[in-house]
Amino acid sequence: MWVGIDVGKGFHHACAVDETGQVVFSRKVVNGQAAIEQLIARTRAKAAEVVWAVDMTSGAAGLLLALLLGTGAPVVYVPGRLVNRMAGAFAGEGKTDAKDAKTIAETARLRGDLTPVTSPDEIAADLKILTARREDLMADWVRGVNRLRELLASIFPALERAFDYSARSPLILLTGYRTPATIREAGAPGLTAHLRDNGAWPKSTSSIVDKALAAAGEQSLALPTEATTAPLITRLARQLLDLEREIKDLDKHITERFGQHPAAGPITSVDGFGPILGAQLLADTGGDLQASFGNSGRLAAYAGLAPVPRDSGRVRGNLHRPTRYHRGLRRVFYLAALSAIKVKNGPSRTFYQKKRDEGKIHTQALIALARRLVDLIWALIRDGREFHHSPPPTAQTA
Repeated sequence: MWVGIDVGKGFHHACAVDETGQVVFSRKVVNGQAAIEQLIARTRAKAAEVVWAVDMTSGAAGLLLALLLGTGAPVVYVPGRLVNRMAGAFAGEGKTDAKDAKTIAETARLRGDLTPVTSPDEIAADLKILTARREDLMADWVRGVNRLRELLASIFPALERAFDYSARSPLILLTGYRTPATIREAGAPGLTAHLRDNGAWPKSTSSIVDKALAAAGEQSLALPTEATTAPLITRLARQLLDLEREIKDLDKHITERFGQHPAAGPITSVDGFGPILGAQLLADTGGDLQASFGNSGRLAAYAGLAPVPRDSGRVRGNLHRPTRYHRGLRRVFYLAALSAIKVKNGPSRTFYQKKRDEGKIHTQALIALARRLVDLIWALIRDGREFHHSPPPTAQTA
């Protein structure tokens, strides 16, 4: 029997089909331990061999997967995109939870290449939660900085142009001074005292004071909305400072947890990979690359770094980027490649330059390097070793 489960927050919908594709049962199941255990018991009573199929492996599926994996029966993952495509193979155009559950069950019955769901690596599961939280905080940070710059430009454009507000010290300035009049009134002593007392970077204090006074000298007019906008800027600057501290604390937690994984050493030994990108790599792959993918080619395909053919008629060798891949994992390897080429005389920089010399544009060379990093990471984790490269020979040693 194949049981497809359309995962939901409050309720799941389960549909079971036999070897002929006939529906054995279809029912709504509360997302609670007792109801899921009843579903498992009912299924076991009807079939000796069961394959469970789900369309989600995180979030609301946590309790469900824990109970299903505890049965010892196979559990496979049917991605939502595949469910959407397979739905067209069956009669009817309507979309309901019951139909989705049946489509999931039929897909598991007809296809033997679905990814099995295994018991999660505890560290990787923790990193998945932590990195997801970090993504949310970073999105809030970017949105907050953009909003702050917009507000500041509406009343004091010279000050908005003067600083990079993704840095801490300029934000500290805005918690006390954000209009031309208040900056001129405080003068250099007042601005310096405010920055020093609130923990601004000492080496940047004099530069920030000079730039702030210069900006105040460019504008003598107080705009009508200044009284309303200035307090909002202060509040937003304080929120961003709190958010920055939370991100730093979270980064420390991620680095500590990532360091406990046996693959941490091999991953961070590769140029471009630090604890944050390494943690994201483990979170996106489940922690055990060998068990999840089998070889580096499959990992590259999962990351969207292995081109697939699109041949037709006389057209041969037409390769393109796949449409089904893990966007987050592709971003991890792309960012790692982008960081790796900054290491002078490093092997990644040499490889990148070789591709540029072959006529590839910057993006193509980066993607080629990202594909190379997949193979390197795979080999290091497989062998349980770290990457050490010798520096290029000098003129004397050569």
